[in-house]
Amino acid sequence: MCDTHKKPQTKAEIHVQEHKKWNRRSFLQALGLVGGGTMMLGGTPITASKPSPLAAALSQSESDRVLVLIRLKGGNDGLNTIVPLDQYGEYEMLRPTIKHNLNDLYNLSSNVAMPNYMTELQTLWGNGAMKVVHGVGYENASLSHFRGSDIWASTDAENTIATGWFGRYFEGLYPDYIVNPPTIPAAIQIGSIGNLIFDGNDNNYAFSVANPNQLETIAQNGTLHDMSSLPTCTYGEQLGFIRGTTNTTFTYAETIHNAYISSSNDVNYLPQRLGKQLANVARMIKGNLGTKVYMVTLGGFDTHANQTVRQQEILMNLSNSVKLFFDDLAVTGHDQDVLAMTISEFGRRPDENGSNGTDHGAAAPLLMFGPGLQGNGFIGNHPSLTTLDDNGNLIYNVDFREVYATVMQEWLCISPTVVNQALLGQNYNTLDIGFACSALSVDNFDTAEGFSHYVLMDNNNTIIKFKNHNTQHIDIKLYDILGKEVTTLKNELLFPGEYSLDVKKEAQTRLSNGQYIYRISIGNQNYSKSIILR
Repeated sequence: MCDTHKKPQTKAEIHVQEHKKWNRRSFLQALGLVGGGTMMLGGTPITASKPSPLAAALSQSESDRVLVLIRLKGGNDGLNTIVPLDQYGEYEMLRPTIKHNLNDLYNLSSNVAMPNYMTELQTLWGNGAMKVVHGVGYENASLSHFRGSDIWASTDAENTIATGWFGRYFEGLYPDYIVNPPTIPAAIQIGSIGNLIFDGNDNNYAFSVANPNQLETIAQNGTLHDMSSLPTCTYGEQLGFIRGTTNTTFTYAETIHNAYISSSNDVNYLPQRLGKQLANVARMIKGNLGTKVYMVTLGGFDTHANQTVRQQEILMNLSNSVKLFFDDLAVTGHDQDVLAMTISEFGRRPDENGSNGTDHGAAAPLLMFGPGLQGNGFIGNHPSLTTLDDNGNLIYNVDFREVYATVMQEWLCISPTVVNQALLGQNYNTLDIGFACSALSVDNFDTAEGFSHYVLMDNNNTIIKFKNHNTQHIDIKLYDILGKEVTTLKNELLFPGEYSLDVKKEAQTRLSNGQYIYRISIGNQNYSKSIILR
């Protein structure tokens, strides 16, 4: 029986509850049931997508450049990662117990230092392969783990959008993804199950695994689960069915396997945490998989207590793993085409708490790594330790979405127009980080370019709405969840304008309630989406 008269939650209880947030997609991802998939439509197997002119242009322009996002899960304390020497007196007063002493710091400049236990990053800095973006954040920063993570993933500071910045980008790049995914994974994600970064409206565009062991199993064997050592009983039959079903959902398993076995690691990584993740990513890149975006995860940054020991351990892990990753890539020359950067849901408060730790704060540094940076240096200014916001937190001076815009436009060479769309229609300034990309030149777009469609429910009626920009022939078919064609909703020449289709009325046949897929075909371009009929 549920207790409907619960006591108000304490701050500690709310904090614990945040870490229990879960959803259906997270559950499926954790089981290894979310990955790229193909299906049969109308009895025809769909196995590879035809790239649009935009996709082809992006592919040519991007060359072999890769972005690796390193998520520092829990909210990294930036003030003990990048220490302002020119404000050391204020820093010392705010952190009498957990401060770094001057003789324990490595000077990056006369004004800024980092802990000398981050030894391997000193080498990257000295080789011109590391930059620090100071004071990254946004207005009225959320101090909630999940809300903060969602905002950094969605780029929506109001936290009302449930899609991610790369999810929206891939949704535009692969509009028919639900039935016709690309031949290689658009992105690969290790850990951070439930994060929104690669979520579109209907799909998660990342090949997602809960941990590096899952990815390694897939890469080594081409499947996720072993099918050879099942018990000879009813349970074994059931287990085999579940494992077989799971294996078949990973249509990218063979592609990943081929890239993995065609390469090797040329350095010895740490066997746990970030090292193992980056070792797998290095083999994907060196094996020329072709995936442009990866996300790996390093947890443990929620340092409310005993921060000194805990943060040192994980920052040493970060330093060692990143350095070995680029050493590994350098053996085959791939390091020149890889940019890695850290993200975290927030920073920590400038003052220590009573438990030798720090509580949730706002602005924090963002670290970038790779020879493509063309030299070390700083972007922006370190936040003031004396001029704080109304909550006593550091004030940001670089909007995190400016970093995103810069990386997409100047590193991955994505058109500014497409970048703006991925960032919710906002035009953010790009930063002078050290790399640049020549402007895209795209001609001869399909007539469907710019076509938009969505679904809404009106009194339990499922309505497909779309905006047609040109006079053109449009074919809209409805399929059941198994890919069997059910009916044609529209097949005619349409003039420019906005259209609404009531699915049940247009079907001209009895439709049962449940899940369906509609597919809009315009010339050589296709758009698909999953819908529910009630």
